[in-house]
Amino acid sequence: MIIKVCGMRDADNIKAVEQLDIDLMGLVFYPKSPRYVPMVRARSGNMPDYSVERLATLKARLAEGGVVAGSATTGVPRVGVFVDDMPQNIVTRVYNFQLDYVQLHGNEPRTTIDNLRRTLDPDIRPGVRFIKAISIERPEDVDRWREYDGAVDLLLFDTRCPQVGGGGHQFDWSVLQRYDGEIPFLLSGGIGPDDADRIRAFHHPRCVGIDLNSRFETAPGVKDIDLLRNFINVIRQ
Repeated sequence: MIIKVCGMRDADNIKAVEQLDIDLMGLVFYPKSPRYVPMVRARSGNMPDYSVERLATLKARLAEGGVVAGSATTGVPRVGVFVDDMPQNIVTRVYNFQLDYVQLHGNEPRTTIDNLRRTLDPDIRPGVRFIKAISIERPEDVDRWREYDGAVDLLLFDTRCPQVGGGGHQFDWSVLQRYDGEIPFLLSGGIGPDDADRIRAFHHPRCVGIDLNSRFETAPGVKDIDLLRNFINVIRQ
């Protein structure tokens, strides 16, 4: 089970969350989000160092899920979340924040992903990976994955909501049985502290993990460490 915690912004909270048993951490670069990370260069002090063994464990878990690990050398691999942003803005943030994954959460066409990959890898960020979020409102929304077949490394199925992610609402996970692709995916959309049993009951051969965000917060962008730790311990069991 790959566990991604998204919507991080506060440096101290980032340090605390990175001490938990998680695999990916998301930073939101969408200006309309209450979890928006301003355009400042990431300081190395914001990200704690990890041992070679810790990094090997994280990368092995991603590989076991069919997801190629990013190129981070310190800390939990970082995911930058963008919504219909200008390519030059994405490239700048990948460079400044040394992002391992680019998550596109809007209506970005496949050509945008292809162009970004050619621009970033290998000259700017070797090995950078791409996640495409698919927002679900109706069962047929699942089929949007087909546009990105062969272009992305990971899919993320989320609930369609006005604020584009982080709304705390769930969709009917049963519609994902409609997904018949080979790209591994993360389950997202309003997962909360009481959903461990529901996650265990959900089965799909390409589901490799979950994405956690607003329902583990004390304020937008600030995660409740105890809630996360307890939930992760239950999931890891």
